[in-house]
Amino acid sequence: MVSESFDRVLVDVPGTGLGALRRRPEARWRRRPEDLDGFAPLQRALLRTALESVRVGGVVAYATCSPHLAETRAVVDDVLKREGGAELLDARPLMPGVPALGEGPDVQLWPHLHGTDAMYLALLRRTA
Repeated sequence: MVSESFDRVLVDVPGTGLGALRRRPEARWRRRPEDLDGFAPLQRALLRTALESVRVGGVVAYATCSPHLAETRAVVDDVLKREGGAELLDARPLMPGVPALGEGPDVQLWPHLHGTDAMYLALLRRTA
């Protein structure tokens, strides 16, 4: 992959899939707390690579099917803190008409509020 060659990148990271429990309830019996530790390095690496792949001013959408902070905000916050050169954008305007999106700037969708899986979205703009 060529560094700084894209305007936009969507990185839909693999993870525990805990956000899909309403459709796949049996998954709760296949997951253990230590599974989070196994996905964290990969999720961070994929987000870092995505940020390296966009030009300055380009945007990365980080998405995962999880409500767990270790797979959502913690990944984004850690990469922003350690790598620098990016800022978090408000993702809520991209979802007009969707209620209860929270305080932002990232979005966590919930089965009981949105009728979806528990999906997460953060938008990051590369600044340097």
